[in-house]
Amino acid sequence: MQIVIPLAGFGKRLRPHTFTKPKPLINVAGKPMLGHVLDTFAALDNVDEIIFIVGHLGEQIEEYVAKEYPHLRARYFRQEELNGQSTAIYLAREYLRGPMLMAFVDTIIKTDLAHLKDETADAVTWVKAVEDPRPFGVAEVTAGDTVKRLIEKPNDMRNNLVVVGFYYFKESESLVEAIREQIERDIRTQNEYFLADAINLMLARGLVMRVQRVDVWLDCGKTETVLETNRYLLENGHDNSTRRSTFTPPPRSRPRSSARTPRLAPTAKLKAPSSAIRSWTRKRWCRMRCSRVRSLGAAPKSAAASAPTMWVRRAKWGSSRRL
Repeated sequence: MQIVIPLAGFGKRLRPHTFTKPKPLINVAGKPMLGHVLDTFAALDNVDEIIFIVGHLGEQIEEYVAKEYPHLRARYFRQEELNGQSTAIYLAREYLRGPMLMAFVDTIIKTDLAHLKDETADAVTWVKAVEDPRPFGVAEVTAGDTVKRLIEKPNDMRNNLVVVGFYYFKESESLVEAIREQIERDIRTQNEYFLADAINLMLARGLVMRVQRVDVWLDCGKTETVLETNRYLLENGHDNSTRRSTFTPPPRSRPRSSARTPRLAPTAKLKAPSSAIRSWTRKRWCRMRCSRVRSLGAAPKSAAASAPTMWVRRAKWGSSRRL
């Protein structure tokens, strides 16, 4: 089985954090969102490959997966034009064969995936009932929990069975064909190629898709939901407070102390009499009263009578300043 994870978005709703870090690497309960999603697949022993559809700062995704999950066989595609979920999956069309699981990276669910080995339906979508389904996609189902159609971001709340961003397809080739038709016919919702529209094409052809209800669905797409997800995970087995942390305070010199090639923090204070620093490795100013400093260059002539405050040459720009 292959797993496809689209994660090319800019994460605008989590700015300013996502200016320098992709949304999947934002920490939730001490671990990046992507790590929680990948851990969901740990129980599966038939995963041949995980396909990542990357975009903004995608190289950080590759570095994280290579470091934290070196055992995974990963393949990457870059989505240059962010015009929908379907087009993201379509980038990997030449490599998709047989069973496929698709998961959105800002969704964390608690479910048993082991049953997929014996799945009889053509496809499965995971759902959860919510109070207000309008920001999400919903599934319209029959009495037997098979899907009639998917509706992306409905205008009303009559159907509150939200699709949580996990899909299983027994034949990924059928999905690729539906996406191809969707693009050719330019079927869009709110000017995007949503996966729901491609699935509706498959349902119209006779696809049998059932729903799998979940009790726990954690959304990491917005600031307020990330905080709620963080709280839930910390209270339910992901508390990392037992890990030891260390704190190194800024150094303070003792009387008649000396150091060769010290590394000083920006807040370091050297006040003790007769302390000596032989070379300077921090290109910042440091207050040094009654201390001897060597190998820093001469102070300006105007500073000759300025004792006990020392003058230190700032090596990066070659300028001097009284502290």
